Amino acid sequence: MKHYPVMLPEVLSALSPEDRETYVDGTFGNGGYSEAFLKAANCHVVGLDRDPNVQPRAEELSAQYNGRFRLIETPFSKMDEVSLENVDAVVLDIGVSSMQLDQAERGFSFMRSGPLDMRMGNTGPTAADAVKSLEHSDLIRIFQVYGEERRARRAADFIVRAREEGDIVTTDALADVVEKALGRTGKNHPATRVFQALRIFINDELGELYCGLCAAEKILKPGGRLIVVTFHSLEDRIVKSFLRRRAGEVSGGSRYAPEVKKDGPAASFKEGKRSVIKPSKDEVQDNARSRSAKLRFAIRTEAAPFPMDDGLLPRVPSLSELELLL
Repeated sequence: MKHYPVMLPEVLSALSPEDRETYVDGTFGNGGYSEAFLKAANCHVVGLDRDPNVQPRAEELSAQYNGRFRLIETPFSKMDEVSLENVDAVVLDIGVSSMQLDQAERGFSFMRSGPLDMRMGNTGPTAADAVKSLEHSDLIRIFQVYGEERRARRAADFIVRAREEGDIVTTDALADVVEKALGRTGKNHPATRVFQALRIFINDELGELYCGLCAAEKILKPGGRLIVVTFHSLEDRIVKSFLRRRAGEVSGGSRYAPEVKKDGPAASFKEGKRSVIKPSKDEVQDNARSRSAKLRFAIRTEAAPFPMDDGLLPRVPSLSELELLL
């Protein structure tokens, strides 16, 4: 199946590829963005991915573009720990890749029967571990926050009841339980938000996103660009808040009170465009995955990186708490 990078024209416009520059494709996946950058200019691209299954595609790109591409197997949250510095751009396409969704054995999708895994790497707890071991209250919180599921309690009720009769270890088994709990009321499968929540939890996607933004801040040169494509409101909220804090945005303003400049470090970014960028109507029509996509980008200043502060992240059970139960 052909891979279509989401919002590619908009990403290229924000990037403005030039010869001899170095770009980090922090979410390599099937290499759609990386290949587009390599075609657009005589540049160098470093792809990052924690999924070892992308290696054959990475080798193909490296050979095709005479060594101008290389892959580093690492989460993008650790890009500041792998000898990258003074790069010209970091591009992040947040979320699960189409390639992973299409592999039943990865357990990301209820559309394909497979083990309830959902790990983007090959270590750590699986979604089956979470469903088996987490407390009822923890499941509710995860479904509420990460899945924005209004009927989180009912979904958790049915899961806890079902696991008393036997472990839930496959995607279709979990989908069946959630469908019994929530019923079918629209075109989307009722398990959509529960699966999303478990995937985000198992891969600590929001924590990875925040750490990745901080890491990008450290390795970008002045004038370098940070370009982020997100797919749901939680991700976009974190990116928006991060960039506005880093840009030294005003705070406390409303129609009833004046805006006050926030005290703190000098701005480490200036926003490339204040308003969010959305895909074209043509792209949404041709590629359903793009319909919820949003792009934000910013330009690095000469100021020092901000200190890390995870106050942007929602408070939910942590993956380490699950690991202690196993």
